Amino acid sequence: MGVNKDIDVEGTDGPDGDDRRAELSTPAVGRLSLYYRELHRLLDSGETSTNSRDLGAMVNVSPAVVRRDLSSIGSIGRRGVGYDVAILADRIGVVLGSGVHWKAVLIGVGSLGNALLRYRGFERLGFSLAAAFDTDPAKHGSEVGGTTVRSLDDLEDVLASAKPELAILAVPSEQASQVATRVVAGGIQGILNFAPTTLRVPAGTAIINVDLASELQQLAFRIQNR
Repeated sequence: MGVNKDIDVEGTDGPDGDDRRAELSTPAVGRLSLYYRELHRLLDSGETSTNSRDLGAMVNVSPAVVRRDLSSIGSIGRRGVGYDVAILADRIGVVLGSGVHWKAVLIGVGSLGNALLRYRGFERLGFSLAAAFDTDPAKHGSEVGGTTVRSLDDLEDVLASAKPELAILAVPSEQASQVATRVVAGGIQGILNFAPTTLRVPAGTAIINVDLASELQQLAFRIQNR
C-alpha cells in the first residue's frame, strides 16, 4: 500500500492501557474497533505496513481523525514508513481489552441468533460463546456454529457454573426486560441488546442497545438529506 510520508509520526510515551481506555470517547472506541478489524484483514493478506490515509479510507474517516485516534493511544508510526500493521494491531488490542479472554452467552436462537452463533470473528477478538439459550424445545440440544443450544430454564445454572461476563440478547422486545433482569442477577457485567427496545440496567452493568431498524432509518435519512 502507498505511504504518505508527511503524516505518520512516532507517538510519544504516555499513560498505560488502562489510563488510555478511561480517556477514550465512545466514538473513538468505535473507530479503534474498526481499525483493529481492518488491520487484521491486512495481516491476513500479507501486508506489513499502512498509513493514516489508507487506514482512514478503509473505515471512511479522514487521515486526521485516524492520526488523532492513534496518537491518543500512543501511536507508533514512523515518518516515511507509516505504521507497522502487526504492532499497531497489538497496541489497539491491548487498549480495547482484546488481549483478555471474554466469555459470553447468547439468548435467542432465531434467525439473528443463528447468524451470530455462526460468526467466526468473535474468537479473533477474544470472545468465546459459552452457551446459547432458546425457549423452543425443538432447538434444545442442537449445535449451531459449535455452540450447544440449551433451554432458557438452564440459564441461571449455566451462569453460575461458566461465569460468563457478557450476554447477547436476540429475543423479542416483550421478553428482553425479563431476560436482562435474569442475566444481571446471574452476574453478567455487560449486555449487547439486539431486541428492538431500549433496556435500562443497574449502574454497574454496561449495555449497548443495537436497533437494526433504527439504524436503517438513520441510513435512509442520510441518503435523503445528503
